[in-house]
Amino acid sequence: MTPPTSSIHRMVRRGLSALLVPMLLAGLLLSQPEPSHAASGGRIGGGSFRAPSMPRSGGYSRSYGGGYSRGYGGGGIGVPFIVPFFGFGSMGGLLGLFALMAIVGVIANAFRGNGGGAPSMGGYERPEAISGGPVSLVQLQIGLLASAKALQQDLRQLAASADTSSSTGLQRVLQETTLALLRQPDLWVYANLENGNVPFAAAESTFNRLSMTERSKLREELTTNVGGQRSTATASARGVGDADATNEFIAVTVLVASRRPVTLKAIGSSEGLRESLRILGSTSSTDLMALEVIWQPDGAGEVLSAEELVTAYPNLQHL
Repeated sequence: MTPPTSSIHRMVRRGLSALLVPMLLAGLLLSQPEPSHAASGGRIGGGSFRAPSMPRSGGYSRSYGGGYSRGYGGGGIGVPFIVPFFGFGSMGGLLGLFALMAIVGVIANAFRGNGGGAPSMGGYERPEAISGGPVSLVQLQIGLLASAKALQQDLRQLAASADTSSSTGLQRVLQETTLALLRQPDLWVYANLENGNVPFAAAESTFNRLSMTERSKLREELTTNVGGQRSTATASARGVGDADATNEFIAVTVLVASRRPVTLKAIGSSEGLRESLRILGSTSSTDLMALEVIWQPDGAGEVLSAEELVTAYPNLQHL
């Protein structure tokens, strides 16, 4: 006799649960950011991960504030959707790992939420069942010679004046940041680009994990403007060592979440970096969901040595 569908469903759920638990544990162990003794840094960011189709009332709204908020979201994403989202293009390293963890969480939540059938709420969908399309995540990192002091000043001034509580303000931050980087081509030394698409329900948690990983590389955050909240501080004492303009660096990370796909090629030269910056800077305010700009060092007299640079950013490629 063929077992009933409900029994098969329970068997599949138990089997997947037994498989998902070790995968999640392994991912968490591998993804813990390591402490860093590098320089202090600055940060500008903000955004919202609300689905475009989400109703104004009766649903939920989640605004990105720069830390962990909610965990992996639920939604009607089932096993057949795993395959398309494993095609991360040039994405690897932390971004690929976090995206994998996010997808595993989405699958687990989908099985939990759909186990007994999604109950009706007076003809309305449950809030967690509402979602948008896949979100494009881009992480661009650049290592510049420390003689690009004007870049640090540009970012500090931008943090002091930018409106990070609105999409138009964030788009200005992205545009001004990419322009400031484009004006320093002679000082580009290293770069790394990772990009790909993740399900909407997993986008916020994936973005937050990437942000936390990059922030953990800073000894402290001196200049911040996140979600409309600004703060400045003085760097704590730190020995700076001997000055060497050819062996000191500034590292800048630009993390973008976009509603539309952002098509970027792998960076292997200065021209490739220039093209990527132009494309990234042209992202419209309506497509820009969230943004993080993180740089180090930020304190007066601080340096980022070549050893500190390659230790904190092992995926950087020489241009």
